[in-house]
Amino acid sequence: MEGGHSLSAGPEGRKKKVTYYYDPDVGNYYYGQGHPMKPHRMRMTHSLLVHYGLHHKMEMHKPYPARTSDLCRFHADDYINFLKSVTPENQHEQLRQLKRFNVGEDCPVFDGLYSFCQTYAGGSVGGAVTLNHNHADIAINWAGGLHHAKKCEASGFCYVNDIVLAILELLKYHTRVLYIDIDIHHGDGVEEAFYTTNRVMTVSFHKFGDYFPGTGDLRDIGHGEGKYYSLNVPLNDGIDDESYQFLFKPLISKVMEVYQPGAVVLQCGADSLSGDRLGCFNLSIKGHAECVRFMRSFNVPLLLLGGGGYTIRNVARCWCYETAVAVGEELDDKMPYNEYYEYFGPDYTLNVAPSNMENQNKRSYLESIKNKLLENLSKLVHVPSVPFQERPPETELANQEEEDDDVRPKGRLWNGELSDSDTEEQKPSIHRSCEFVHHTRRPVSLHDQPSKRAKHEEHVSATYRPDEVDGRDRGKISSSRPETVEKEDLDAAYKAVYSSVYPNTENGATYSSLVAETETLKQVLSSKSTGVVENSASKLVVSNLDDVQASISSSLMCNESISCGHS
Repeated sequence: MEGGHSLSAGPEGRKKKVTYYYDPDVGNYYYGQGHPMKPHRMRMTHSLLVHYGLHHKMEMHKPYPARTSDLCRFHADDYINFLKSVTPENQHEQLRQLKRFNVGEDCPVFDGLYSFCQTYAGGSVGGAVTLNHNHADIAINWAGGLHHAKKCEASGFCYVNDIVLAILELLKYHTRVLYIDIDIHHGDGVEEAFYTTNRVMTVSFHKFGDYFPGTGDLRDIGHGEGKYYSLNVPLNDGIDDESYQFLFKPLISKVMEVYQPGAVVLQCGADSLSGDRLGCFNLSIKGHAECVRFMRSFNVPLLLLGGGGYTIRNVARCWCYETAVAVGEELDDKMPYNEYYEYFGPDYTLNVAPSNMENQNKRSYLESIKNKLLENLSKLVHVPSVPFQERPPETELANQEEEDDDVRPKGRLWNGELSDSDTEEQKPSIHRSCEFVHHTRRPVSLHDQPSKRAKHEEHVSATYRPDEVDGRDRGKISSSRPETVEKEDLDAAYKAVYSSVYPNTENGATYSSLVAETETLKQVLSSKSTGVVENSASKLVVSNLDDVQASISSSLMCNESISCGHS
C-alpha cells in the first residue's frame, strides 16, 4: 500500500505466500582459516529447515547469479572489475588495488570470491523481482544482507551490497521502500547509499560506541531531501528481548504510519543473539524473531535477508525459526535429527535462551531514545512521492553464453576448519539443478496500476548441464519423435524429470523444472514444431508450442530467477 491510509499491524496468523532463495554451492565458499564469517552456515540453516519440513510450505528457488552489469547499478565499474579479476594467486601483484578497495584482512581474497558475490546478490535481487511482480508476499534470501559494502569499497566481511541492489530493484515498482536492520552492527553501507533521498527510509538498531563500524549516532538523520529519513537506534551491551521490543514496536509502528512504504526489507543479522562470537547483545531467538513476526503483520511485501552471525549453530537455529514465522508455522522446540544434529547438543533444541549478562540499557536511556526518534518522525508531515516518469527497464539476467566471463568457477571447498565456538563439519555438496531465466520487459511509469499494465511478451530460456547423478544421465536431447504426450501430462513429466535429478525429493516439493538444451529449445520455439526431450525417467513430447510457452510461463514463479524445488 502506498499513499492513502496509514499502515498498522494486523493479525499475523494469515498464511503468506513465501519464496525462498538458496544455492547449494554457497556453503562451499571459505573466507580462510580463523575468519569468523563462514558461508557454510547457510547449508546448516537449509538442512535444518528441510528436516522441519518447511520446504513444503514455500516456493524454493535457486537464484541466478547477478551479472557484472547488475552489480554496477550501485558499485563502481573499476571496483567490480577488480573483484572479478583478483585471485589468491595474483593478489600480490595488485597491492595498490587491494589497499584502494579495502580488500585484505577483514575482507580477504579467496577462491571464487566474485562468484560468491554474484550468488548472494542474485538471491536478493531475485527476491525483489518476485515481490515486484506479486508472486510472493515474502521473499527470503538468508545468504544476503551484507550491509557494510560501499560503492567502491569492501567492508566488514561484505564485498557487494546486495541490500542496496535489491532496494533499487524494488524502487522500480514502489515509490517508497523501508529498510530495517536488526544486526548488532550499524547498517552503514545501506544508510550511506540512501542518505540524501526520501524514497528509502533506513532504520538501524545497533550497538554504538567503540564498536565496528563506529557510525549510527542518534543525530545522524539524513541530509537534504533525506533529512529525517535515516533513523538510528544506538544501543548498549546486554539488551534483552523486553528492552528491544520496547523500542522496536512503537518506533516501527510510527514509521509505518507516517512513511507508508510500498515494500519492506528486513536485515536479520543473527549476531544480535545472545552468545554470538562477535556480539554483545542478549536476545533470544524468539525475541529476535518477534521483529519478523511484527513486520509480517503489516501485510506489506517483505524481503527477509541474512547478515551477521558468527556462532553458526545459533545462526542456523535463528534463520530456521524465522523461516517458520514467515510461513506461519509453529515448530517443535525439540530438534529433528539432521546432518548436523550432534552440533546442536547438549539440549538439541531450537531456541537459544538469553544469558544472565547485565543489561546496560537503562529504561530512562531507552525512553530518551524513543522520544527523540518519535519527535523526528513527527516532522515528516507529508508522505513523499515522485513525479510521473518512465520506469527503468527490467533487470535482465542473461544466459551464460551471453556473458561467458560471468560463468562461475567453483569456489574453494569449506574444509571443516572450526572456530573457537563452533564444531560444524563439512557435508557433501548438493547437486546443481537445471537453471531457468524468465525475462519480462515493461517500461511503465511508477504510478501505473497493475490493472492498467499491458500484457507483455515473456521469454523463457534454459541452460542445462548433463552431469551424472547417482549413475544416471540427467537428460539428453533425442532426435526421435515418440508418441505425443497430452498437455495435462506436462506437470507429471516435469515431476518425473525433476525426480531423476533429485531422487530423494518428496511429493510436497515444487516441481517447476523442464530439462532442455538451450539451442534445441530455441529451435523448437522458433519453428513451432514438436520438441522432444528424452530422459531416463520420462519422455516429454510437446505438440503445441503455444501451450508449452503458456505452461512454462505459468510454472515459473518469478522473473529473472532460477526455479528449483530443493528438498
